[in-house]
Amino acid sequence: MFNTHVVEVAHMATATKAKPTLKLQPLEDRVVIMPSDEAETMRGGLYIPDTAKEKPTQGEVIAVGPGRVEKGQRIAMDLKVGDNVIYGKYSGTPFQLGGDEVIIIKASDVLAKIS
Repeated sequence: MFNTHVVEVAHMATATKAKPTLKLQPLEDRVVIMPSDEAETMRGGLYIPDTAKEKPTQGEVIAVGPGRVEKGQRIAMDLKVGDNVIYGKYSGTPFQLGGDEVIIIKASDVLAKIS
């Protein structure tokens, strides 16, 4: 009925252990975004360390929840997996997913889709 996606990541494991998988499925009207890597910037020939760089505010949607429930009815999401979006600078919750940092964010904090 609704287009929901689960992100599945296999973790590195030793040869004697089975490889566990981490499944991440956002709830309600939340989405998981993989932030875009920003190019390394040089200003006046100076290196800007990662700690001084601004957080990216653009990324790709990698998982989508089923949508929020309002008055007993499920409201479908406007976003889908693969959408490139711009989101609020300090929005969401960072989460480590298989060595990559992703952002779990409410759909209302996504400002725009990039075509």
